Amino acid sequence: MTEKILFRNMGVPNSWEIDVYESRGGYEGLRKALQHTPAEVIEIVKASGLRGRGGAGFPAGMKWSFVPKDPGLQRYLTCNCDESEPGTFKDRQLVENDPHQLIEGIVIACYAFDASKAFIYIRGELAFAARRIERAIAQAYERGYLGRDILGSGFSLDLMLSRGAGAYICGEETALLESLEGNRPMPRSRPPFPALVGLYGKPTVINNVETLSNVPHILKNGAEWYASMGVPPRNTGTKIYCLSGRVNRPGNYELPLGTTARELIYEHGGGIIGGRALKAYIPGGTSAPMLGPDMLDLKLDFDSVAQAGSMLGSAAVIVMDETVCIPHAVARMVEFYEHESCGKCTPCREGVLWMSKILHRIIHGRGREGDIDLLLDICDNIAGGKTLCGLGDAATNPVRSGIKLFREEFEHHIRQGRCMVGDGVLSSES
Repeated sequence: MTEKILFRNMGVPNSWEIDVYESRGGYEGLRKALQHTPAEVIEIVKASGLRGRGGAGFPAGMKWSFVPKDPGLQRYLTCNCDESEPGTFKDRQLVENDPHQLIEGIVIACYAFDASKAFIYIRGELAFAARRIERAIAQAYERGYLGRDILGSGFSLDLMLSRGAGAYICGEETALLESLEGNRPMPRSRPPFPALVGLYGKPTVINNVETLSNVPHILKNGAEWYASMGVPPRNTGTKIYCLSGRVNRPGNYELPLGTTARELIYEHGGGIIGGRALKAYIPGGTSAPMLGPDMLDLKLDFDSVAQAGSMLGSAAVIVMDETVCIPHAVARMVEFYEHESCGKCTPCREGVLWMSKILHRIIHGRGREGDIDLLLDICDNIAGGKTLCGLGDAATNPVRSGIKLFREEFEHHIRQGRCMVGDGVLSSES
């Protein structure tokens, strides 16, 4: 049985209440953290190997260490709970069922790099989760885990909740900061990076919900304990895999980082619906390139997935079986990114729109010879650092990987005006 860390309280009655959380060892990690110096806390998190769980996989302790140590300098922490990546639904479960775990992680992180103010930026649609967090914050203030002189340590922290309005771009850290400041959420040019010039022009750390939720357990149980799980030394701990698509048991699964796609899909997910064959899967949300069935034994950790030509991202594993038309699936993904582009960068604003139009032309039976190469050419003009944030690159990944793995399906659509999957000819109204 895999040891549960982040999900250890799932299914426990009233797990979101502070009394239940404390009775199960809650806030012990914070008490241990306060027995160390801030620098020692950072070193413990570094030694654990914890990497950011929001997508980039950057070492959390190293990110904290970049913050300037100047005394008297205002520092902020922002928790990214804007969970918007299609196929990702882990943070919602964490904050709805175990909000104090997140709050404890935030307090420890702020102590480590001496931030006196913290924000949780939550996606607007997560209204129920927001109410749970608000109640948990109030309880933490009452018990002395937030506010002035936390547990008599001399360290003080104020934590506030800010609700977004459902924009995908706010998951990008600098656009999130712009939104928090009351501005239109558009990515900033970098450098300078948020660790130096972030919220209100002050040093700011942005961490994901899952990342921060790991921190209390690392302080409570030790860096060596955490580093013994997963694939040491660079891919340690557990990971919440969001499994969805054509599987019998979709859901969130907390497993050791490096669990294979085969084990996740067939052992935990119960296999493909109807016993059909796997056609492709996306390992890290729709912004990650899709992989074929020959990659079923791939270890789903940051480095292994990158070496395979994709990215683990938020570990949102989307499964497609033999009934899925890949051009239709790619068109749907690109349509999402077209809608969510903030419009600041011309390559993204115009290029993703053009890709969406061409893909819809193809799937509606009006494709032209040369459309496939045109799509790839547009991808080259968007991706590769030509935009301020990763949305442009994200939009090109399903196109490039879809064509690479299933080019014949796109060609069939163009030449025959129909899917290779099924017999119906697609009309322009479909």
